[in-house]
Amino acid sequence: MIGSVDLLIRRACESDVAALAEFATRTFVETFGPDNQPEDMAMFLASTFGVEHQAREIADSAWVTLLVEIDGTLVGYAQIKQGPPPPCVTGPSPVELYRFYVDTAWKGRGIAQRLMSEVRATALELGGKTLWLGVWEHNPRAKAFYAKCGFRDVGSHAFVLGNDTQTDRILVASLVT
Repeated sequence: MIGSVDLLIRRACESDVAALAEFATRTFVETFGPDNQPEDMAMFLASTFGVEHQAREIADSAWVTLLVEIDGTLVGYAQIKQGPPPPCVTGPSPVELYRFYVDTAWKGRGIAQRLMSEVRATALELGGKTLWLGVWEHNPRAKAFYAKCGFRDVGSHAFVLGNDTQTDRILVASLVT
């Protein structure tokens, strides 16, 4: 419960694909659209957030998609996936926090912290001991949030948005004490 509203965090299923595709596209554009070229955004969105793409991710056993709903409305999501990390991630049993978004209207209300707790629990369920992510070097709000959550910067990797190669900072946090 957040205030007087019911908050639910649950795993996505096949029936969530269309809503997730729309939400993921919208939140990505809101977050990064003003700082990028429209043609690069369009190219990236077409290859990343379509219904078919989201359906594949939800169906893939190496991925977990968590949805945050308030009174039945999607207000945030995160995707956790297993796979090889970049060389700068040296902690044991790494699991990637691939995407993490909260609707702009709901930011600053504790939802991101609740979602991060669920991400950590899910990563542990997947056998993770280290959680890592890539965050755009020009996203100070996200970097500050992740630092507050105990992540530390260990390096960088390239992130290609359309035809624009950008730099993501690689952050890690231990899932075990």
